[in-house]
Amino acid sequence: MLTTKPRFTSFEDYLTYDDNSEGVYELFNGELIEMLPESGLNVEITTFLLLKFAALVGHRRVRGHGLELEVRGEPKNRFPDLTIIREEHIQQLSQRNTIRLSMSPPLLVIEVVSPGEIQRERDYIAKRIQYQDCAIPEYWIVDPQTETILILELSSNTYREVGSFRNDDLLESPGFKELKLQVSEVFNQN
Repeated sequence: MLTTKPRFTSFEDYLTYDDNSEGVYELFNGELIEMLPESGLNVEITTFLLLKFAALVGHRRVRGHGLELEVRGEPKNRFPDLTIIREEHIQQLSQRNTIRLSMSPPLLVIEVVSPGEIQRERDYIAKRIQYQDCAIPEYWIVDPQTETILILELSSNTYREVGSFRNDDLLESPGFKELKLQVSEVFNQN
């Protein structure tokens, strides 16, 4: 039996599609590209940060990898490793865990860099451009290979570097000043 891959002419067409699988897909040039599972280390780091932010803002405003962001360009959607949403998003996301371009942007998006040059380029360059374009106020790039956390803040529609933090540096989050967290805690969660 011959099966064909679905093609989508719009993001709305994609949103109505259901293949009854648990797969996570990026929509790239009208085709679904299945995303690979995260590494165990990336999941540990993301879970640690999820728990820290849940204690700060409440569990309903912290979304893991399953949250989908509609973005401009290709692909048409992204699945950040961790997202801090606005209070208004809780109700808006009750049917589908997708933040559309027509909605207010989330407050913070965190990506944990996966091993490999393509993944590094995607998190440091491609996603940075797309998240900046969506007016997401704060973007963190957590890099397990270098054990650094780059924090970017939107200023005049452009991300500016708040800082690249490492070792025992205390993270300086513009949007979450009450967060008291050293970089070493993120990478050495013993």
